[in-house]
Amino acid sequence: MATRFWRNERFLQVLGQAAFLLLVLYLVYALYNNMVRALQLQGLVTGFSFLQQTAGFDIGERLISYSRSSSYLRAFQVGLLNTILVSALGILFATALGMVVGAARLSTNYLVKSLAKVYIEIVRNIPLLVLLVFWYTDFFLKLPTIKEAWIFPGPIYFTNRGIAIPWGIATASFRTYLWILMLGLLITLGMTWLLILKGRRTGRPPLVTLWSLVTFLGVAVLGWILFPQPPLTVDIPYIDGLNIAAGLTLSPEFMALVSGLVIYTAAFIGEIVRAGVQSVSKGQLEAARSLGLNAFQSLRLVVFPQALRVIVPPLTSQYLNLTKNSSLAIAVGYPELFSVSGTIFNQTGRAVEVITLIMATYLSISLVTSLFMNWYNYKVRLAEG
Repeated sequence: MATRFWRNERFLQVLGQAAFLLLVLYLVYALYNNMVRALQLQGLVTGFSFLQQTAGFDIGERLISYSRSSSYLRAFQVGLLNTILVSALGILFATALGMVVGAARLSTNYLVKSLAKVYIEIVRNIPLLVLLVFWYTDFFLKLPTIKEAWIFPGPIYFTNRGIAIPWGIATASFRTYLWILMLGLLITLGMTWLLILKGRRTGRPPLVTLWSLVTFLGVAVLGWILFPQPPLTVDIPYIDGLNIAAGLTLSPEFMALVSGLVIYTAAFIGEIVRAGVQSVSKGQLEAARSLGLNAFQSLRLVVFPQALRVIVPPLTSQYLNLTKNSSLAIAVGYPELFSVSGTIFNQTGRAVEVITLIMATYLSISLVTSLFMNWYNYKVRLAEG
């Protein structure tokens, strides 16, 4: 005898999930209506038209043009780009430092291993906000004045007004050179695809990364040589009275934020790398050695590709944490997304709209990061399968 549909376990599960979803939607609807009524009682209306109004405040550091006469939307874009810049640089350098620290934790040298362990234990147990404030006030603001600047080869100037480094200035041929770099990227992608196909056909893993890098650099160097005028000219910083002229000056706020995020996140990444490498059985390393591979080749070709299966998922969480932790920049005065949005809120009083924009932006950045890392994790698993 067939089971009645209201007694079917699968039907009951679907019904329960549908009822829960309806309950959540009802709660969201009720909260939204309550918010709208509260705003109406105060004579306030919701909407994002205020973003077109004149901002009327300055932003010290920006990647795009901005002035006091720009709109709130433009100010929000400046903060967003600053957040993306800090997050991208933080992820890049934290990954590099974390891998070095993780490798040091696995070193057979007692001193190297102990120093890496001490670094990890100290940094992981200090609140990030405390670390950022300490790094900003007790290091970068305590650097010498411009007249007594520390000068390193480059030249690079370390002062309490910032760190000045040489920088490139675009010439008339720079835009054309960008097209050449795009062409080089397409050629590199084609070369990578051909090498992967050759590896699958022959069964021998080609040096995809090496040859792809050589191809791109070859096109870039050739394009640079062919131009009668270099696409970039080097702008060397120098001390001009009480200021540093030319070059690029990285503010103490920017350096404190990026370096603090890198130092903090690298401690967690180091432990992730150590755990990932140790998850690979010792038999794999012994098999690699028996094939005549040296220690570096064994790590690069055998151990690390298998360790990525364990490393990538928690590494994604650290990348997301770093991006969200960039909102602590308000403690050191760097104008990233949260700091600029706070100024917009203080001037307009549009709490709901501003907070919604902040949450939606951070959510979008996190989803894009997760999407890329999940794709990479899938490719790693596919290669190992």
